[in-house]
Amino acid sequence: MQKTAALESPVKYAAKRQTLGRRIVRDFMLNKYLYLMMLPVIVFYIIFHYVPMYGAIIAFKDYSPIKGITGSEWVGFKHFNEFFTSFYFWRILKNTVLISLYSLIFEFPAPIILALIINEVRNQAFKRVVQSITYMPYFISMVVVCGMIKDFTNSGGVVNMVYTFIFGGDGQAMLQKPELFRPIYILSEIWQKIGWESIIYLAALMNIDQEQYEAARIDGAGRWRQIWNITLPGIAPTITIMLILRMGSLLNVGFEKILLLYNAVTYDTADVISTFVYRKGLLETDWSFSAAVGIFNSVINLCLLVTANYVSRKVNENSLW
Repeated sequence: MQKTAALESPVKYAAKRQTLGRRIVRDFMLNKYLYLMMLPVIVFYIIFHYVPMYGAIIAFKDYSPIKGITGSEWVGFKHFNEFFTSFYFWRILKNTVLISLYSLIFEFPAPIILALIINEVRNQAFKRVVQSITYMPYFISMVVVCGMIKDFTNSGGVVNMVYTFIFGGDGQAMLQKPELFRPIYILSEIWQKIGWESIIYLAALMNIDQEQYEAARIDGAGRWRQIWNITLPGIAPTITIMLILRMGSLLNVGFEKILLLYNAVTYDTADVISTFVYRKGLLETDWSFSAAVGIFNSVINLCLLVTANYVSRKVNENSLW
């Protein structure tokens, strides 16, 4: 009997593989155009995300373009040690963490609040106008946005004049004051992204069963009680997933905007890991050192993502995997 079972096992395994292969071929034939549409995305990620991962080994070498990646001398963790012991390590780590935390605290809830407000508006025309106005800043070029921010906060700019009127001061350009860089960055991020990021929460709100609201109104629940007991629990899974994704890129602070807004005067509060990598890698051509800093940043983000996913799965059973 044991011998017969041992012979049947490979046969069953082969049959399952054959069945799976047929299912895959059948699915491909039925959805071949969808797979064809997906092909450019797959090629893009392979070329620009997976193939370049090979170059990450220069972080462990003294890379020279003449010698190439394989011919460059292997130095192990030399560049990592230089980064951890450098003067800039704690400064850029502190700035990156603070700006990321401020974004998480103030920017992340903003589209949720906007979606809740829009959901409560009954005038459809007014709702569409508000959505259009809040969406528009997201489609403005980053260079144009940063130019607007500089003009508004410059000496004589409208934001600068309002700030001077309320808080006083000499009217100096606000981006020349290190203590104002982070508030300007966070507020501009909220203004630019609040409308666009609210779309996913509005979509989640549309999936909530309207009969729950009718039952709550019959029981005498007001607007606030309905939001607290029905609306927020209904979109909680979406909020959790978005929070996990945000945690996975917590240290990837907006490189382009900071690069366009900061200057040597505001390095103490504005210089972050991504801008530091840009200066070291492209301006100073220290490719190996900048690659080591980039790997450090990626490893921390991965750890944050896995931790956030684990905690979420344990607390409310919502997670990415």
